[in-house]
Formats: sequence, C-alpha cells, structure tokens
Amino acid sequence: MAEIKKSHAWEKPKRHALTERQQELFVNFTAQSHQYSHWLPLITTMLGTGCRIGEILGLRWEDCDFEQNIISVNHTLIYRKFTDEPCHYAVTTPKTKAGERIIPMLADVKDALKTEYKQQIEDGFNESVIDGYSGFIFKSRYNTVLSPHGVNRVLDRIIKAYNTQEEQTAKRERRKPELLPHFSCHNLRHTFCTRFCENETNLKVIQEIMGHADITTTMDIYNEATKEKKMESFAGLEGKIKIR
Repeated sequence: MAEIKKSHAWEKPKRHALTERQQELFVNFTAQSHQYSHWLPLITTMLGTGCRIGEILGLRWEDCDFEQNIISVNHTLIYRKFTDEPCHYAVTTPKTKAGERIIPMLADVKDALKTEYKQQIEDGFNESVIDGYSGFIFKSRYNTVLSPHGVNRVLDRIIKAYNTQEEQTAKRERRKPELLPHFSCHNLRHTFCTRFCENETNLKVIQEIMGHADITTTMDIYNEATKEKKMESFAGLEGKIKIR
C-alpha cells in the first residue's frame, strides 16, 4: 500500500489542531454542561497527554504513578474484527519501541484522574478484563471499556450542543457566533502536540512524548505550529522595525 500511495503521489489528509480559543470554548462548555461534564476527565487526559485514543482507553490505574507524577504508556486497547470472528476488544503492545514511553503528568491531568477515581468509588470501577488486562480507568455507564468510535460520537454530540447554544446566544447578542469545527479524538492528540511544539524547541523530547517512530512526523507538526507563532510575532513587529 505504501508503494501504491507513493506512485500515485497520495498525500495523507492534514489533521488540524484546535486553536487555543477553540480549545478554551470546547473545554469550558463541557465543564459547565450538566449533560457532558462527566466526560471532562477523559477529555482533559486526552488534551494533557497527547496519547492515541487506544492508549487512553487502555490506560489502567496501575499505569499512573501519582507520587512521581508519571503515566506509563505500554499497551493499546483496540476494537476491531479479527479473521472471521465478530468485532471484539483486544490489547496490543506498541508496534515500535517509540510507542512505549513515559509521559509526565500535568497537574490538570492529575486532578482529572483523581476526580474520576473519586466518582468511581461511588459509581463503580471498570469491570472489563481483556487479554489479562484489568483496572482500566475510563468506562461506560455499564462499567465496561469504551470504544474509540463511541468517544468520537460523544465529541460530535458536545460540538453540536455547543454550536446550537452559541448560535442562539450570538443571535440574542447580535454578533457573529464562534462555532467549533468538527473534530475527532485524533485532532485532540494533534492539538496537544501543537501546544507542546509552541512551547518546546527540543524536537527529540517532543518525538519521545508523542511516541512518533519517525522524526519527520514530529517535524511536520512542529513546523506547522511554529509557522503560526512566527506569523503572530511578525504581526506584532509591524511599525516597530524601521526598514526605510
């Protein structure tokens, strides 16, 4: 497939990160929503670690060291069809060494995970056991693991609810609405990576945290992120540098 794509000059569609403003609007709406606020710990962990959705959903309590503030990423939860069997969950280990990594735990992520733990003391913990793995952090209302498709459906519902509310509010206030674009779990990983690139210059560190096997993947995102910052920087220079 790689050779066919190369011969046809196929380019992977660009993944777009949320802007800082879009991220703020999305997180604030979710936090204040009675219907969706219970999804905030999951969303915070996605935005605060940059993990792939399968890594997030496969995360177990034992993978989180709250003393050292470290998250160990060493496996992925997947849901797909194997041979002639129906679709089912399975746990796989990273394809490359880069996929197995340690991610420092940001304070917001730590708070989110502790909030989730306290809630599960009341509601019950995840009861799923998959390929010998148990103690998964994030769960459905039935105390089972979540699927990536299910999380994407949740994001869709939150985006639609926000946009509906924002359109009504903007109409009342006679202004243009600030609408959120459609995005998926992978866009939230891309968003974390973009924010990280905006604040970190060491490409090797970024590559290791993101689990990129190829440094060119890191460089592509880094270049796109820093391009935006360069444009902002030069916009602020207008009139301040005397050229002629």
